Amino acid sequence: MTMAIHPYNALMDITARPDVVFDRGEGSWLWDDTGKRYLDFIQGWAVNCLGHAPAAVAEALAAQAKRLLTPSPAYYNDTSLKLAKALIAHSSFDQVFFTNSGAEANEGAIKLARKYGALHRNGAYEIITFEGGFHGRTLATMSASGKKAFEPLFEPKVPGFRKALLNDLGSVSRLISDKTVAVMLEPIQGEAGVWPATDQFLQQLREMTTAHGLLLIFDEIQTGMGRTGKLFHYEHAGIAPDIMTLGKGIGGGVPLAALLATSRAACFEHGDQGGTFNGNPLMCAAGLAVLDQVAKPDFLKSTAETGLFLESELQRLSARHGLGEVRGRGLLLALDLKLPVGPAIVAQAFAHGLLLNAPRPDTLRFMPALNVTREEISQMIEALDAILIKAGAARLVA
Repeated sequence: MTMAIHPYNALMDITARPDVVFDRGEGSWLWDDTGKRYLDFIQGWAVNCLGHAPAAVAEALAAQAKRLLTPSPAYYNDTSLKLAKALIAHSSFDQVFFTNSGAEANEGAIKLARKYGALHRNGAYEIITFEGGFHGRTLATMSASGKKAFEPLFEPKVPGFRKALLNDLGSVSRLISDKTVAVMLEPIQGEAGVWPATDQFLQQLREMTTAHGLLLIFDEIQTGMGRTGKLFHYEHAGIAPDIMTLGKGIGGGVPLAALLATSRAACFEHGDQGGTFNGNPLMCAAGLAVLDQVAKPDFLKSTAETGLFLESELQRLSARHGLGEVRGRGLLLALDLKLPVGPAIVAQAFAHGLLLNAPRPDTLRFMPALNVTREEISQMIEALDAILIKAGAARLVA
């Protein structure tokens, strides 16, 4: 006799999930199958840049689904061409390769850099990445990441990644050798707890990589698509990398990512790169709808202003409870709790209908929709304030 399977156990148990099933979302809000409402300041880890079920994305998907799903990546399709041209028009890059996930885009960036090294750097293949960095969960991107929890997993890792320290130019310089082909980093290390690279450090990296003939790769999977108040984070530093990866927000909730490169760096030859669903028009239609909204100057201005409001409210909350600094930029922010109480606060918030994230035990991370309202931010702050009071966090960290 076949044993009954708990409905949740049909999915592989790869992370701790609460016993709640979500079945509907709108804007900054989610509802579970009992009808309970949750204010969402995670948004799929900065994925739903326009909130849950945005009309523009839903309508674009519906219209495209009636017209063409995918003709195979062996042929051009009009929707992917439109999105590629739009991304190029809004950035400093010349060519685009679409992927299904950020990890796949970063894998492509690694392959592209190594191809460049084979063609132009006498076979150089090493890429300098950073302690605390996170680039994905493929073997190569886990190897490129500087996440301590990854170190014992799935050995042997892919070789060729040397780790520098964020905002420490000397640590980068000491790792450069004739085997080095590129430097790769997140402008803000999200999974590490929202640790930003300074604009000055990014400018110095650009100067150093240019002087040594190395490629500079920006992983903007979390920071891109308006998240930090500009369409792409590299604009804050007034520089241009050679390669950039996008993901999360570019699809507005659907699986879409992109690898962008300058003509100098875009050296793939036929057969080097591909993917069955890459550049399919259904997902690219969503990307076009997102870019149309996010790239508008008024939208970006509003995002930057809303980010400053959220930052000021978090700073006020921190001062009230004797907590630590507020880090980040735009609508990618973190609050230092000073003590490892993050998971407990997240659990209490969930019980009260507020979705928060603790990337580290002593840190809360905030990644709301880019069109989150000030009223919704105030609701979140009020709820978190009450949780901190109830938890006695002020006394714990005093």
